[in-house]
Amino acid sequence: MTGGGVVRVEVDAALRDLLPRRARAGGAVDVPHEEHATAGHVVQSLGVPLPEVGALVLDGAAVGAEARPAAGAVLRVSPVRRPQPVPAGGFLLDVHLGTLARRMRLLGLDVAWSAHADDPDLVERAVAQDRVLLTRDRGLLLRRALRRGALVRGDGPDAELADVLDRFAPALRPLTRCTRCGAPLEAVGKDEVEDRLPAGTRRSYEEFSRCTACAALYWRGAHARRIDDLLRRAGAA
Repeated sequence: MTGGGVVRVEVDAALRDLLPRRARAGGAVDVPHEEHATAGHVVQSLGVPLPEVGALVLDGAAVGAEARPAAGAVLRVSPVRRPQPVPAGGFLLDVHLGTLARRMRLLGLDVAWSAHADDPDLVERAVAQDRVLLTRDRGLLLRRALRRGALVRGDGPDAELADVLDRFAPALRPLTRCTRCGAPLEAVGKDEVEDRLPAGTRRSYEEFSRCTACAALYWRGAHARRIDDLLRRAGAA
């Protein structure tokens, strides 16, 4: 029900690319006042997901998303502060971020990812496992049931990884997780896995790791230089 009047929403420059195109230059939008609409509803109605919002200030006072702006009110919207804490469950990435998931796992981060999860599955898993959902899909972050999420920015996997590391500044433990399933790795003797190794690998390498979940094997092979470059760029080398 519309109560008459408007609520002026002033959006920080860091979030203006999420606004309707006509409002991006100035960052201020007049939204028709609705008696029962919360500040969170007003913000999300403009296309700005609440997980991207760090602070809401209503007529000069800090408020929560559940506050109800009056007609004529001014609501200021600021971005989330960086670095942002990582929840106990770690990260969950949507189906389109498989390359980013593998790179984050190389850095030792707890990352869940599936090529077959749909949006409801992702939200349910993020909530149940206390993970922060990373996605480039703004609509996914607008879902009400989602508690923690982040819009991944950047053009390509390198820029995406840099954005995630800047936003969360997680502790890195490179080469300690399986890039296939994300489970921890354990050192394993060559004699325990020798029957699984190609002949050239048996001759050339002595140190191996094995995934504690899927039993995938790892050693410092042909891709070592590219991996070293990735770790160096991420500040983990």
